[in-house]
Amino acid sequence: MTSPEHSPEPLAAPPWQAPGSGGTRITRVRTILTAPENITLVVVKIETSDPGLYGLGCATFTQRARAVAEAVDSYLAPQLIGRDPADVTDIAGSLFLSSYWRSGPVLNNALSGVDMALWDLKGKQAGLPVWQLLGGRCRSAVPVYGHASGRDAAEVEDGVRAFAEKGYRYVRCQVAVPGALTYGVSAAPGAPDRGPVGSGTGSTRAALVPDAWDPDSYLRVVPELFAHLRDQLGESVHLLHDVHERLNPTQAVRLAKALEPFGLFFLEDLLAPEDLGWLPTVRAQAATPLAIGELFTNPAEYVPLVRDRLIDFVRCHISAIGGLTPAWRLANAAELFGIRTAWHGPGDVSPVGHAANLALDLAAPNFGIQEQHVFSETAAEVFPGCPQVRDGHLWPSDTPGLGVDLDEDLAAKYPPVEPLVRDAWTRTRLPDGTVQRP
Repeated sequence: MTSPEHSPEPLAAPPWQAPGSGGTRITRVRTILTAPENITLVVVKIETSDPGLYGLGCATFTQRARAVAEAVDSYLAPQLIGRDPADVTDIAGSLFLSSYWRSGPVLNNALSGVDMALWDLKGKQAGLPVWQLLGGRCRSAVPVYGHASGRDAAEVEDGVRAFAEKGYRYVRCQVAVPGALTYGVSAAPGAPDRGPVGSGTGSTRAALVPDAWDPDSYLRVVPELFAHLRDQLGESVHLLHDVHERLNPTQAVRLAKALEPFGLFFLEDLLAPEDLGWLPTVRAQAATPLAIGELFTNPAEYVPLVRDRLIDFVRCHISAIGGLTPAWRLANAAELFGIRTAWHGPGDVSPVGHAANLALDLAAPNFGIQEQHVFSETAAEVFPGCPQVRDGHLWPSDTPGLGVDLDEDLAAKYPPVEPLVRDAWTRTRLPDGTVQRP
């Protein structure tokens, strides 16, 4: 589905662009909303004065998709018409400041769609993949982690073994808490794969009895899970776990300490952004590696965490922080402090966004791990060039730009779905009825 067409008057060109100068210019900017996997994706398309030359970027904030589309179409497009798409840095900076009030997921995703599309255009103009523009590859392929979940430890073990047989060396493990709502765990084996947006698991958020989130039971069950996995699997597979910010600070300290003997590759989002002042306490009491930042919307939020080495992995949704440009700068800054990358990669990142993740992963010396989402055949038809996973790795192509295209006719056959404003997952509650961070 394509948003209404806008024909804005171009703004004044920057001082180094002489009026009427030649060269490639941006002629049209628009958003395309599509849901080939029943998750609304937002893609920005920037067209130019060169016939057939355009760029695509991911602006997906699926819970507020139409707000992002309006931000692009009504507020960013008028500032882009007539600009030279080569000026990625200037455009990123000027658009970021143009609203005066800065950051936030709606505007940042809108900015990200533009930013990625400009990088895609630059690669196509140069005849090079974006990862080459970032300095070339540091690795042949990018290791990813899969998602194993189950009703009990034995089912999770089966899932980890299945991934290991396919060549995966990293697996995120989530287990049901009996009688409670549990993040990232299927309702039952063989249940429809209706995936919770944002989990990256491809499983439903419902547990066996979706009544409440019970942190006390969770704090008992999760260490038991990893004790079982290490006993049965040894050290042959790197194990990860996502708390999803559902613990208070004291509970978070307890869990990090309890999991330390099991050598996790990382523990994800142990604390909510509002509680990050507790990170020094966690760090002082446990050596469990931490990945933080899925909900960050401003790279500056990472400054104290990186400066004080309070985390081990920057873990952000690159479209939520404004796109490939700020993500690359963040990766470079983190490298100076020995901190690695682990970009967010769920189903509510379009294939274009996953290609941007891949470009960063290939070029960053401090790459850590990449979350995977295996797109369906339908999604791969809508987005030709969709990144491919084989043997537990994402494999790059030499296609210029980000390497992913969009079939707009097919995309129109999968219109946006109802936004998740009434999703039970965002209404998670404690046993006493208190609203809990999701």
